[in-house]
Amino acid sequence: MTPAPAPNKKDQQGFVDRYSLWNETQYQARDTALARVREHKLEVVRIGFADQHGILRGKTLVADGLASAFKNGITMTSTLLLKDTSHRTVFPIWQDDAGFGAGHMTGASDVLMLPDPATFRVLPWSPHTGWVLADLYHTDGRPVAVSTRTILRTAQQRLNALGFEFIAGLEVEFHVFRVTENPMSSSDAGQPGTPPKTALLSHGYQYLTEERYDQTEAVFDLIRRNAEGLGLPVRSLEVEFGPSQFEVTFDPAPALQQADNMMLFRTMVKQVCARHGLHATFMCRPRFSESMASGWHLHQSLVDVKSGENCFMPQPGERISTTGQHWIAGLLQHARESCLLSTPTVNGYKRYRPFVLAPDRIQWGQDNRGAMIRCLARPGDQASRIENRVGEPAANPYLYLSSQILSGMDGIRHRLMPPEPVTHPFESEAERLPTSLSEALNAFRAGGFYTGQLGQEFVNYYSTLKQAEWDRYLATVSEWEEREYFTLF
Repeated sequence: MTPAPAPNKKDQQGFVDRYSLWNETQYQARDTALARVREHKLEVVRIGFADQHGILRGKTLVADGLASAFKNGITMTSTLLLKDTSHRTVFPIWQDDAGFGAGHMTGASDVLMLPDPATFRVLPWSPHTGWVLADLYHTDGRPVAVSTRTILRTAQQRLNALGFEFIAGLEVEFHVFRVTENPMSSSDAGQPGTPPKTALLSHGYQYLTEERYDQTEAVFDLIRRNAEGLGLPVRSLEVEFGPSQFEVTFDPAPALQQADNMMLFRTMVKQVCARHGLHATFMCRPRFSESMASGWHLHQSLVDVKSGENCFMPQPGERISTTGQHWIAGLLQHARESCLLSTPTVNGYKRYRPFVLAPDRIQWGQDNRGAMIRCLARPGDQASRIENRVGEPAANPYLYLSSQILSGMDGIRHRLMPPEPVTHPFESEAERLPTSLSEALNAFRAGGFYTGQLGQEFVNYYSTLKQAEWDRYLATVSEWEEREYFTLF
């Protein structure tokens, strides 16, 4: 019997082929992913996308459904892109125009998740499960413009067109606690629900001591082994200064790859800790006595796409190359507008305080951890780079990295030059960073930079989400108000 011909991968009935969305490398990655599903005898595959807040959302398919998902995508309710951090939909989706043009994103209509086969992994903590990140498309083949992974990919392509590749190294701080009570009565449901009650794993305030590391080694091992199982480029595991505070650093990688790494790392840490009776949080400053705020320090450099040379490496007598100076100047020029993308929560602005190794002003310094931008460049050093210390670990990785690329490119295009580096960062006359989410939101709306870079639709979209968050915060009676006024008046 003559065997049936193999299916044509260019089948015009499939969504991917109909709109020519993949190249040969992606088809090969698809075949590799499907082979791994068979090899590992997987039962289910989680397909997820990064939402506007950097939270992973998606659907779980039985393993046999992955081939179809690679071909045609998976429908997903568009309202998931229209929710604030309480998971409330904050756009008028039942009107003719929800804010994106008549008939767009209305009526809880569908968009498509298209899994990116290059991101396929097997979950180390759930070995019958596959995991793959997805991009978002409208049903007519157009990318969803407000999808944050698409925004970063576009920014990266624009930088590549200038002859540069953005390389990022991550320093991520977070907290891990022991769960003492997980409130689950019917009265604890809500948007958001009642958080767990927790206890410390260490008392803190012994930065980088062996004693504190040994106390928490089991948790570090849990995180490291699962990170390595996912293929994440973890470099070091460090005891941070605060109680129950951890830090993990990553080897350098290109922008989109590193943003994907951060998404998977953050989600993995929370999931594996929860399975072991722990609560991990990337909230900037948890509310307990003696807490220390967590930062997300983003190391960054440019390499020449043709030669691979580090474009920040200075010549003898220079602090950093001319390209590096332009890049720093761009970051400084747009720092206030960018804060909404690097520090997107109410809580994150409680970190910007002097004398706590966090920035409070827009300035740069030579190997100075008090400055917003710390320059670490030396002649002959291919690891020459800068470190932006402005971000919080709750930031959407795609938007945070996009803000750096877009700001730095603007500095290069306009040949901006930075002021002299500071040596006394908490005494300088430099402009202050925003002190609240509201101040950052106003800067983002009014500045005009991101309207030009990402379009008015995105600025309106993201501002609406963050305004809803700020309005809910203002409407909540705080413990401070109760203590201050309830007895006094």
